[in-house]
Amino acid sequence: MPDGRSIGEPLRRALAGARLRDIDVAKTLGVDPKTVQRWLSGRLPQPRHRWGLADLLSQHEYDLWPHLAGVPSIGAEVYATYPHRGSVPRDVWRQLYDSAEHQIDILVYSGLFLAEDVEMVRLLGDKARAGVAVRIILGDPDSPHVSQRGDEEGIHDAMAAKIRNAIVLYRPLVASGVQIRLHPTVLYNSIYRADDEMLINQHVYGIAASYAPVLHLRRHGDDDVFGTYVASFERVWSPAQPLPV
Repeated sequence: MPDGRSIGEPLRRALAGARLRDIDVAKTLGVDPKTVQRWLSGRLPQPRHRWGLADLLSQHEYDLWPHLAGVPSIGAEVYATYPHRGSVPRDVWRQLYDSAEHQIDILVYSGLFLAEDVEMVRLLGDKARAGVAVRIILGDPDSPHVSQRGDEEGIHDAMAAKIRNAIVLYRPLVASGVQIRLHPTVLYNSIYRADDEMLINQHVYGIAASYAPVLHLRRHGDDDVFGTYVASFERVWSPAQPLPV
């Protein structure tokens, strides 16, 4: 195990490179400046503060605390958690897709909140035109599972209506090279992937997805959590039908 000073050294260098003082970090994260000084001396921050520092410095937490990469953890791929979808900062959504260089995958029932975001839709189109493979799978509004999900959430036929609305808003993306399909399956979560990063919006019985927890995953070595969701997406994509002309 490295000593305290060596543990804090990567963070010290990162702050110096970003021209940030300990008082700046304290103000941003809502902690006492003495707490930041203890981190610089080698004390390991709590996970939520590590993630906050990593976001602030645009680095992975393993870049700031390399010794953590060698610590076995069942949650190594979980970068952050959010109590509900609305608590995910808009910048996180934008950065997720803005950083994509190879692949963007979206698996939802409607994904209407994204479809109604003009800047996000424009970004997806720009990425597709730049050569990024963009795939979107929406629920088939005529599927009995969509009807069932609407009943579970207490919105009934509004679920199918939301999907039809999303189809209208997403359809122009086809001209940019985005592939859109409709699926008839039961969804246990919504998947939003960009290369080796994804947001997983859990589906909870009787609760709208917007009020359900979100996991922020980053692929980590040979861990299989990320791969499990990638495989799930592919299983839904394969039989899904292309969006009708």
